[in-house]
Amino acid sequence: MRDGTADPRRRVPRTDALLADPGLAAAVGSLGRDRVKAAIVRAQQRARRGEITPERVRDAALAQLPAPAPRAVLNATGVVLHTNLGRAPLSAAAVEAMVAAAGHTDVELDLRTGRRARRGRDALDALAAAVPDAAAVHVVNNGAAALVLAATALAAGAEIVVSRGELVEIGDGFRLPDLLESTGARLREVGTTNRTTLADYAAVIGPRTGFVLKVHPSNFRVTGFTSAVPVRELATLGVPVVADIGSGLLAPDPLLPAEPDAASTLRDGAALVTASGDKLLGGPQAGLLLGDADLVGRLRRHPLARALRVDKLTLAALAATLHGPTTPTRVALHADPAALRDRAERLRDALGGDGRKAEVVPCASVVGGGGAPGVELDSWALSLPERYAEPLRTGEPPVLGRVLHGRLLLDLRCVPAEADPVLRAAILRAGG
Repeated sequence: MRDGTADPRRRVPRTDALLADPGLAAAVGSLGRDRVKAAIVRAQQRARRGEITPERVRDAALAQLPAPAPRAVLNATGVVLHTNLGRAPLSAAAVEAMVAAAGHTDVELDLRTGRRARRGRDALDALAAAVPDAAAVHVVNNGAAALVLAATALAAGAEIVVSRGELVEIGDGFRLPDLLESTGARLREVGTTNRTTLADYAAVIGPRTGFVLKVHPSNFRVTGFTSAVPVRELATLGVPVVADIGSGLLAPDPLLPAEPDAASTLRDGAALVTASGDKLLGGPQAGLLLGDADLVGRLRRHPLARALRVDKLTLAALAATLHGPTTPTRVALHADPAALRDRAERLRDALGGDGRKAEVVPCASVVGGGGAPGVELDSWALSLPERYAEPLRTGEPPVLGRVLHGRLLLDLRCVPAEADPVLRAAILRAGG
């Protein structure tokens, strides 16, 4: 009689045993039982055909499952607001608020009276409190949407007067002129690429003018023989001035003196300010509208406002950002270079003890995300051989740095200090 146990197919793990495996059980929690079970069955079939050994069934099943998406990444690029990494990381308070809002929530209910209430009132009240110069505020789903709503409500069928030097491309191939003209407004371009004067604006103001648009060129700089008209002068033209400040800075920041902020822009006479919530504010993706009560009221009541409405998760995160502690974005922007150097040196020494050679080098971080172009922030980085770049980027967690002159620089400005042990472990794994 043949011994049936000699058949390797008898050693293929049972489905229920594999589903109880910690790694596969965790995948069930995120991907669902049916999807994980299907991957297990395919791996078992491969083992029965002799393509893999029975001992590799578990790993083969795990390999078929997609990685969690999106994946948390350690940002060691030195770009504080990295568009490809989702711009501003949320504070712990904002994350907790989103989790709380994921279930049933009082987003449009006054629990005291039991009656319907203004949607997102906590976030709107917090935004109004953060910028007292705004008589009214409103929130839509992103910065471009804020400008589209303003153009549609205030200038559809009319003219928007704008400097040629401010007709920017906002990213991913989308251009401001196309965006504005899609609303039914007509653009009245004035001045030249490098120079525009108040007289240029005044010459075209007339009965068909909806508003004057001032756009902060937040992702480029023009230097040399240039001139532009500030908001305080545009406000003398007798028509509303809509200022798109872009970066979402609500009040002046001495670190970024050339970056416009909402409070100062409104004091200078802008009737309406539009900005993004996921840049320097450090919150979720959102479009902020602040300014004259009548104008904001017109925007809020416009039919398009319903299509651009933010969801409850965004409102929760925005409120927590405005109420809460210092955001990770602000922490990174204002990080002390001496403290960054100290962390880098401690990591270098620890890696040296692990048999990995790293250097500590000075470097320059940037704001990124369409904010403060040309501003460099003194920083410090770990310098490793370039060969570390790919295994770090594809590891768990992924670590992104930047390659410069054949070396991988891991700038610590955007890496939380509490993540230094995680970064050290990732470097050890990447080094093999």
